[in-house]
Amino acid sequence: MATARASRTLPATSAAVWQVAADPRTLPRWWPRVVRVERVAGREFTQVMRTPRGREIRADFRVIDQDQGRRRVWAQQIDGTPFEKYFTSMVTELRVVPKGDDATVTLELRQRMRGISRFGGFLARRASRQTLREALRALERELAG
Repeated sequence: MATARASRTLPATSAAVWQVAADPRTLPRWWPRVVRVERVAGREFTQVMRTPRGREIRADFRVIDQDQGRRRVWAQQIDGTPFEKYFTSMVTELRVVPKGDDATVTLELRQRMRGISRFGGFLARRASRQTLREALRALERELAG
């Protein structure tokens, strides 16, 4: 399993971070390549992402675990999508820990690769870590207003 993790202490309260980071509707403002979120209903939502070539791709997600204000885990629905050619599972975890007046945010992406893609785990991990770092920088900008 390719696992990537990135953490950052943000100059915002954990409640302020949670309000933005745990709401799927805000993802286009801070998650790389997400241009919009559709069909937010209960624990499910759809991200519309733009590839570097300008093509839009939809990915459906479901929140699978949550500890209100502290931890949220969502998994991409892989079966029956173009993603199933490369992945058997893709899970993202958000953790928010108060640190005085600030909050430490950790993002973790766990990808279980399929077929020949399994041998590229180190590449997936490196690309994922870069995405997570970009997300944390953008989240900090979003919180700063």
